[in-house]
Order: sequence, then C-alpha cells, then structure tokens
Amino acid sequence: MQLIPRRRWTAPVTRREDVPTFRSAMDTLFDRFFRELPAEPWAEGTWMPSMDVSETDGNVQVKVDLPGMESKDIDVSVSGDLLTIRGEKEEKREEGEEEGQYYCQERYAGAFQRSIRLPEEVQSEKVDAEFKNGVLNITLPKSGEGKTKKIEIRGE
Repeated sequence: MQLIPRRRWTAPVTRREDVPTFRSAMDTLFDRFFRELPAEPWAEGTWMPSMDVSETDGNVQVKVDLPGMESKDIDVSVSGDLLTIRGEKEEKREEGEEEGQYYCQERYAGAFQRSIRLPEEVQSEKVDAEFKNGVLNITLPKSGEGKTKKIEIRGE
C-alpha cells in the first residue's frame, strides 16, 4: 500500500475573475431562451403579438395585444375556420433622438402574421373587429353548422 500514491480529494479551485464571465454567459443564455421569440427567429423584422382566444356558446372571441399600432396598419381575414391577422409596426424615434447602442431592447417592430385555426366555422359576414387602447378585439359568431348532433340508429 505504501507504493501506491494517495491523493486527497480537493474541491476544484474557482478563480475569482472567472465568476463574472460565467455569470454573464449564463444571463445571455437565459435571456435568449426565455424572451418572447418572433414568429420566424431567422427572419429579422418579424414578431409575434400576444393573443387570447376564448369561446362562448355563440361566439369565438380573439384579443390581440398590438401596442403602438393604428387600425389602418392591421389586416384581419377569415376563411372557413382559419383566422389570419397581419400588420406592420414601424419603429418610431422621437425628434432629436440619437441612434445609440441598446443594452436591452424588448419592443418589437416590423411585419407580423398570425394564423389560428378556430374551434369551428364562423359566420364570416358577421365578424366584428374593434381596435381600442392597443388591443384588437375580434368577435366571430359561430355558424352553428359544427354543433354536435346525435344520430339515431335504426335497427331491429
């Protein structure tokens, strides 16, 4: 046993100057992972607005957050049970504002398109859309054709 060298286990040494670099790298990794991703991350200038879709007995209700936009910049279309919302948000700069280096930039600008499949077909001629305080509210009356109907079976 005396010929076999014995090593004592010691905790790895962490150099004090490595801690901020590691922390910065981890912060960057988590920021990239958890931030709201655009519709196509590889296409610059695209973003995906937040949306809520709910359903009542007679309607499908869609609410879309579009802060800083105007109704003339938004296009809504319905085809069968597919709702498509398109628009483009321009980046606005205040008069006299210099272009500088951003430390954090979370406000999106550019074109977007959201298409969602609705729970059932709607009456496209009766769709109502209202844009107020940066929120687009779309009310889509259900057509009623997609309702479940019990079928009686004839037999012996």
